[in-house]
Amino acid sequence: MLKPVATLAAVSGMMLPAAAFAAPQVNLAPTGPVVELSISESVDAAPDQATVSAGVTTTEPTATAAMRQNAAEMIKVIDRIKALGIAEEDIQTAGILLGPQYDYQNGGPVFRGYQANNRVNVLLRKIDQTGPVLDALVEAGATDISGPTFAIADDTAITEQARNAAVARGAAQARAYAAMLGYSDIRVLAVAENIEGSLPIYAAAKTVALEATSTPIQPGQVSTGVNVTITYELVGKSAAGTK
Repeated sequence: MLKPVATLAAVSGMMLPAAAFAAPQVNLAPTGPVVELSISESVDAAPDQATVSAGVTTTEPTATAAMRQNAAEMIKVIDRIKALGIAEEDIQTAGILLGPQYDYQNGGPVFRGYQANNRVNVLLRKIDQTGPVLDALVEAGATDISGPTFAIADDTAITEQARNAAVARGAAQARAYAAMLGYSDIRVLAVAENIEGSLPIYAAAKTVALEATSTPIQPGQVSTGVNVTITYELVGKSAAGTK
């Protein structure tokens, strides 16, 4: 992993003035054993936004009629969403489908018309909107509902907590290896990180207070985490470990 670094340093040196070549060179190559650790840490927190998906499906004798009827129904759904105070930028078309429909009778297909489907994703920035919005979507004519998917709008602080925990645990593990092998300390050689998106977990659920007639929603918590791969060099060979 250090070879590309050494190569870059050599190429950069070619662009320096001649006097710069007299400067001492830093040797980045490890002189002791190297251990690479992969550490995953996550932090759980209550979500503060939700995404729901709603679709309208219509079937008509012709493709044109199916699309026109579908458009009229979807306009009703979108207008109802906006009437609930949802901003236009939080409503996004997820997909439009149109295709022929067949029934199979006596071993053969029988054409039944064309089916059109239009779906929108709706971002809800207030969790307590979820139940009423789902109910309103159905009342407005939505025939296909999915979600909600819960998330945290800004998980920067939570990710930082997970990162700190991962680095601390990695250092502790590396020092444990060093002690077992007769070394007194460690040196970090390389770090790579992979952010894990918010995932729902099913613990400590909290029911959102909604009207009795609204669809009950339990947002629970979501998990945000990181996976860190850190390469350490074991340094400071102790006298007890010297052969």
